[in-house]
Amino acid sequence: MAEIRTVTTLKRKRDEISASIRMYEKKIAQARADMAHVAAAIRIFEASDRPKDLAQYVDHYRLFKRGEPWAICAAALTKGPLSTKDLAMALMKAKGMDLTDDVLTKTIGHRLIHSLRMQEQRGRVKREGKQKAMLTWRLPEAR
Repeated sequence: MAEIRTVTTLKRKRDEISASIRMYEKKIAQARADMAHVAAAIRIFEASDRPKDLAQYVDHYRLFKRGEPWAICAAALTKGPLSTKDLAMALMKAKGMDLTDDVLTKTIGHRLIHSLRMQEQRGRVKREGKQKAMLTWRLPEAR
């Protein structure tokens, strides 16, 4: 039996509406993605100077003023020899960073090694040896 013309017209209309809904859903998804990007940009520009407010992927080189890491490490080394990890933890504590973040500790430690080696060339710090695959540092004796 042949379909009634009304049913055929309604099915076609249903398909058109369904296609329109799919198109609008894609536009809504794109609008949501755009809004997320704008919100992320706002978060970046509104970030305060407090390290806890920064996202994990923010460049850590800009967290410290020139010479600040060495000054904090030199103060920590007055108590005795410390490993690179201990110095990184002291640096993070002084800046109010999350001490439980192992990735951040490792990042700060790698950056600190270069700084400490430069200070070693200047005679401001001495390498004492290795302890569990980490360098141990101390201040040189006063002359």
